[in-house]
Amino acid sequence: MHDVLLYALPVFGLGLLAEWAWGWWRRRQTYALADTVSSLSQGLMSQAVAAITPLFQTGLYASVHGRLAMLPGTLWHGAAGLLACVVMYDFCDYWLHRASHECAFFWAAHAVHHQSEHFNLSTALRQESLYTVVGAPFFLPMALLGVPTEQYALAGIVVLFYQYWIHTEHIGRLGWLDRVFSTPSNHRVHHAVNPPYLDRNYGAILVLWDRLFGSFAEEREPCVYGTVKPLHSWNPLTAVGQVYAELWTRMRATPRLADKLRVLWKSPGWVPPGADFQALPSAERLGQRRFDPPAPRWARAAAVTLLALTGAAGGLWLSAADDAGLLANLGAATALSSALWAIGWLLSRRGPAQAVDRAPG
Repeated sequence: MHDVLLYALPVFGLGLLAEWAWGWWRRRQTYALADTVSSLSQGLMSQAVAAITPLFQTGLYASVHGRLAMLPGTLWHGAAGLLACVVMYDFCDYWLHRASHECAFFWAAHAVHHQSEHFNLSTALRQESLYTVVGAPFFLPMALLGVPTEQYALAGIVVLFYQYWIHTEHIGRLGWLDRVFSTPSNHRVHHAVNPPYLDRNYGAILVLWDRLFGSFAEEREPCVYGTVKPLHSWNPLTAVGQVYAELWTRMRATPRLADKLRVLWKSPGWVPPGADFQALPSAERLGQRRFDPPAPRWARAAAVTLLALTGAAGGLWLSAADDAGLLANLGAATALSSALWAIGWLLSRRGPAQAVDRAPG
């Protein structure tokens, strides 16, 4: 998996540059430096976590497949078999994705991907560090049906790579494709905090699942991106822990044990009876300015340089991570996380005041 992603990085990088250039040419820029650096940092961190949690990446799946597979693996060979595996993976991913928006425990792992208040190809690379860990059980039905571990991993890569191109504001409506597939228009809805758009369009490749299970919404008004409660930080560790910290605070303030557990399993916006918590009003959220505090030029340049160095070092480590020991990988992951924290610290330095765009962009 690491090798495939490393080979794909030049393609992803060219896509980002092409989208940035197109936005500059059309005078409709969808990138902001600090936000882009933050998203790429989260992508690097997610790969570091993947390298130290192989049990949840393929280990659990391989164990279940080896013991409980009900159909022969040869059934899934060939082009038709791979296509069926991709559709099955997409179906399982729909339910994981839906649970990740409708259950606070899973949302805590998934929220990182939604924290960017911009929507561009760098947002696609803003991957969650703990999403695969908590979501692994959702794909075990494929193991029971006999899908070999290699086919399962390949299907996951296909689904992951497909989602890259749909994170853009520069592609409009696509006619009948919008009715069948997850497209930029459909996925913009998914990333928006507009009340009609919340918790809609979960499909990774096929939006047919949303139409079938009642979670589809069509793009009809300008999207405001991010989370209902904005992150307002460039610290990557804060980003990963934000919702977990909120859930812990909410549970501590909830007197009844049953309600403490409901805080985890109810929707992210659920408030226990009698608790002094209130969600941000939608009207206020839609009018908020994007988070983009000014940082001095030296800090931004240092952050970009450190990100490039960290990415290069991280790539060398990930290419050899499968053959390294657990302690070595833990050490490398700690060093990478520390460098990413330093990048966030640099972006948070104060500089001359500058204009900040409103959220609708």
